[in-house]
Amino acid sequence: MPLRTLGALAGRVVRPRSWVLRRLLLGLVQTAAVVLLVFALTEALPGDAAVALAGDQPDPARIAAIRDSLDLDLPAYERFADWAAGLLHGDLGTSLATGRPVSGYLGEGFGPTLVLAGLTVVLLVPVAVGLGVLAARREGGRVDRLISSLTLGVYAVPEFAFGVLLVVVFALRLGWLPPTAVGYGSDLTADPAVLVLPVVVLLARPVCSLSRLVRAGMIDALASPYVAQARRYGLSAARVRFAHALPNAVAPATQQLARTVDWLLGGVIVVEALFVIPGLGTVLMDAVAARDVPVVQGLAVVFGVVTVVLNLGADLVAHRLAPRAGVAA
Repeated sequence: MPLRTLGALAGRVVRPRSWVLRRLLLGLVQTAAVVLLVFALTEALPGDAAVALAGDQPDPARIAAIRDSLDLDLPAYERFADWAAGLLHGDLGTSLATGRPVSGYLGEGFGPTLVLAGLTVVLLVPVAVGLGVLAARREGGRVDRLISSLTLGVYAVPEFAFGVLLVVVFALRLGWLPPTAVGYGSDLTADPAVLVLPVVVLLARPVCSLSRLVRAGMIDALASPYVAQARRYGLSAARVRFAHALPNAVAPATQQLARTVDWLLGGVIVVEALFVIPGLGTVLMDAVAARDVPVVQGLAVVFGVVTVVLNLGADLVAHRLAPRAGVAA
């Protein structure tokens, strides 16, 4: 075999592997940046936790005692070093308000949030891909125009307004579904009806954006030379569409899916507040109101690390589906 050919083959093997290693290293750098940024932003928050804990009529001596007991008088770099060292050992800190470990708050709110976000993602992928493929197959037709119009219109409605509209129509007017999760506790699976409206609100915008992205990718893929070649080989239309066109069409959508899950972390906060669901979003809002900095920091770090991991995984999956695009990136 010629040396030039061997060199080309070696490049194909080494370059993807080196890209993966670089992407993993970038993920570690991003995680460190998230930790530093979370600490810096919480330090910049207005107010004083010691004053908040001292009560409505704080006494200066009591405030000083609280600051001393909580090490709030230490320099910021020392507190950051202690906090970061704890994170490396899995210690997210201790609540200033209750003295409980922050991990305990995560344990309480994780269940409802996981149910909401997990169910949304499970439904999101088949619904968005199905709508995108259906619209691409009927490009320019009535089905395509209908799907495009609906997705564009729904995407323009804010989550809070859409949720209120659903509650008014399906809970208050028709009485088909419960308006909130009050009385159901943290076990949302006990009555699946309570999940319907929150999940629909969380699904609405991601389905719109992902389906339009899949549609555009499928149209490009179906018009590509390799799909034309597959058709000339006599492959069935379903095999050409799903085995050859779809993987290339969903590669960009995979990365958008990770960004959508990032958005879900913020969307869950809005939905949990609207439907009174005791998840991580509610815990975070209560901690911000109480100026409970360690709980805010712990939740923010968890959300940030989840974001980094999801984007890392999406890049690796997209690289696996379309390696040349990943290496070029």
